[in-house]
Amino acid sequence: MKSTGSTVAELVRARWGDHRPGLRFEHQELTHHQVAAGAAARAALLADLLPRGAEPHVGVLLDNTPEYPLWLSAAALAGAAVAGINPTRRGAELARDIVHTDCAVLITERAHLPLLDGLQLQGLRILVTDTQAYAELLAPYAQAHPEISRSATPTSRMLLYFTSGSTGAPKAAICSQGRLAAAGQSLVGHFGLGPEGVHYICMPMFHGNAVIADWAPALAAGAGVALRRRFSASAFLDDVRAHGATYFTYVGRAVQYVLATPEKADDTDNPLHLGFGTEAGAVDAARFEKRFGVRLVEGYGSSEGGAAIQRAPGTPAGAIGRAAPGDELAVVDPVTREECPPAVFTEDGRLLNGKSAIGELVNKGRTPFEGYWRNAEADAARLRDGWYWTGDLFYRDGEGFLYFAGRTDDRLRVDSENLAAAMIENILARWEGAVAVAVYAVPDPVAGDQVMAAVAPRAGVAFDPLSFAEFLLSQPDLGTKMAPRFVRVVERMPVTATNKVARAVLRGEGFRCGDPVWWRPAPGAGAYHRLTPDVETALLDQYRAQSREGLLPPAPVPSPGPLPPTRP
Repeated sequence: MKSTGSTVAELVRARWGDHRPGLRFEHQELTHHQVAAGAAARAALLADLLPRGAEPHVGVLLDNTPEYPLWLSAAALAGAAVAGINPTRRGAELARDIVHTDCAVLITERAHLPLLDGLQLQGLRILVTDTQAYAELLAPYAQAHPEISRSATPTSRMLLYFTSGSTGAPKAAICSQGRLAAAGQSLVGHFGLGPEGVHYICMPMFHGNAVIADWAPALAAGAGVALRRRFSASAFLDDVRAHGATYFTYVGRAVQYVLATPEKADDTDNPLHLGFGTEAGAVDAARFEKRFGVRLVEGYGSSEGGAAIQRAPGTPAGAIGRAAPGDELAVVDPVTREECPPAVFTEDGRLLNGKSAIGELVNKGRTPFEGYWRNAEADAARLRDGWYWTGDLFYRDGEGFLYFAGRTDDRLRVDSENLAAAMIENILARWEGAVAVAVYAVPDPVAGDQVMAAVAPRAGVAFDPLSFAEFLLSQPDLGTKMAPRFVRVVERMPVTATNKVARAVLRGEGFRCGDPVWWRPAPGAGAYHRLTPDVETALLDQYRAQSREGLLPPAPVPSPGPLPPTRP
């Protein structure tokens, strides 16, 4: 039942006549044939709706409902592109995403209509999927067959998906039909995925991970798909069991949230075979496998498709893998453009030469990067000196295995030494008292940075500064400059819509935040003390004395409190 084809449209058409279960959502179930028929109807409708001369772009502002994969499939047949619109954006930012991607039609649902109120979206045709008017509009096309438009070629645009940059407006990366089909077929081959499987899509489909790493391989394998409207850690295992899910993808802190749910004796009683994603970390991946009996494979692929790393047998603990076939990956110093030397480790795995070994990952060979929509400046920043620059920090060992060290804007410079936030996070993740941790830089009073960590304790467990300090002392691979000077205790880690830690928010608040903060008065000092207002005032005097107070974020505005009662 596996499909081959150079376009997504061919993979969609191949499911016509396949009457096995193909799409599950809550209490609904569609066969593969019904999905293909629904896609054909929507493709025919789209052909009539698109204005002559308009870009064939369809904005999709939906949760993970069946309409999302149906419109992905319809766009493939019609030779159109889907722009995934993030429902967590608001106002002018949301309007900018829709207008920037030249959407002629927007597919949404009643729950998201308030987001569009007051936006200047002239000429945009809006279809609201959960209305009678939508059903009546679609009805005349119910008998359509999955015909492939002449414009549906391997090079035609299929996706315009926004990358979640930490600064500036998100960029809409282009993914063609050919690249998306090839990505799905590659994962099918790499993981041995088959038509008997069920792919659980719980990550948001406006993000590349869910479409490229979950939906596309399901389509290529002829496997079923089970949708979750929005990710829920508490419902994860129930969903997996109810739908018979065998494969899922994750990004960011999703795995940590699942691990934070109460353990049960039968957690291993589930049909999952494999999870594939990024940023779970080796510690939590091991915890997940022990608890649920499910192997997590940490992969790497830049959102834009410019570089990929594949895990293979024999990959050392902590490493992601080696370069994917055809990629000529190198770790280079972004200033000198010279390749960084191989990493040197102690016997217990501590990196000794991080200052020289950590650099930016580049692809010196042919890259499948297809650019950003109407953003030549961003294209030029990615492609410099004939290389593709990922914006991610890595180091490699003597055998060519690559280790993720964070984003280029996650580098810290502490006492003249360059540190990578991801490396410190991987160590702090071992602490049993935390559900999630994040590491980021705050300015040092004199020069460079200091290390700050945000810690989300487990439910019902108070942060114990003494226990945390003792934990740090017991970690043999925690360098002397890696230990956090500041620890922010959060009830829940702030995350983006794709469950990645919102580092920009944490950096923007620093230690002048509304949460409890603990600190060490000096590097290496064993005890953590509460950062009280008096201590903070004295600390600010140190910054002021060095004319560095301006580097700190402003103090939070206090809540005005309850209003006084009004007189009758």
